[in-house]
Amino acid sequence: MNKQNNKLGWLFASPYIIFGLVFFLGPLLWSLYLSFTNWDLIAPEFDFVGLDNFRKAMAAPGVQSAFWVTYKFMMLFVPLVTAMSLAVAVVIHGLPKFKSVYLIGFFLPYLSSGVVASLIVQGFLSYNSPVNEFLRGTFGINIDWLGSPFSALFIVGLILAWKFTGYYALILTSGLESIDKEVYEAAAIDGVTDRQRFWKITLPLLYPALYTTLILSFGVTFGIFTEVYQLTGGGPNFATNTWQMEIFNQAFTNLQAGYASAIAIMASIVTFISIFVIRKLLESWGKRNGWV
Repeated sequence: MNKQNNKLGWLFASPYIIFGLVFFLGPLLWSLYLSFTNWDLIAPEFDFVGLDNFRKAMAAPGVQSAFWVTYKFMMLFVPLVTAMSLAVAVVIHGLPKFKSVYLIGFFLPYLSSGVVASLIVQGFLSYNSPVNEFLRGTFGINIDWLGSPFSALFIVGLILAWKFTGYYALILTSGLESIDKEVYEAAAIDGVTDRQRFWKITLPLLYPALYTTLILSFGVTFGIFTEVYQLTGGGPNFATNTWQMEIFNQAFTNLQAGYASAIAIMASIVTFISIFVIRKLLESWGKRNGWV
């Protein structure tokens, strides 16, 4: 009976296993092989160059900027989207009815196309947009929103925060709904204020959902591409040059697929190590405060 159940389990799991082998493990091994070659994406023949691509990438300004820009996006995006999604979740949780309707409304940006959102923002911030014409006509201010390193970074981070707020708010709202109301009733009897209730009761009990959203938001910063490609192209002066942007430029603009594969392997290693360290820090933070 157990052998039969095992066979049945493997049978049901086989579509996912086959999918993973074909679309994940296969490309991963192929990319790892290409990282040691000089393939130009076109020629049918290429040479084995060993670790030259990795040595070249370590000293390349584009790769170095991608490394640091990722953490700059992280410092901007994660606190911003966490605060916004937590605020949305708390407000929606306190509504007497129609919670699902409001959640769907905030969730819609997550389903929207990043290209469309970027084009709208690009038009909104263009030189002849109503916003810039108002600033020039009223205050004599002319701002190149996407031409400044700080403002370009901030705008991309803001678009991403707007897009993911509803998704993370959905997770946090579920966490708030799971908190036993008797805990709040006992706190009210003890004379706990609203601020104390949030910091001493809601936040600790919300830790599992908050942990999930934080890990997801940290992960987003390592895969930013669409908004950067559409708005800045990685500029100005590499200010928004992400890992994905650098890989794309090297592979499809410079036609250095082998070199781009090496950068992709490096990006994967940096991502896995960073997420592992962040996860351990969040877990130690939860244990130190008695939330786990």
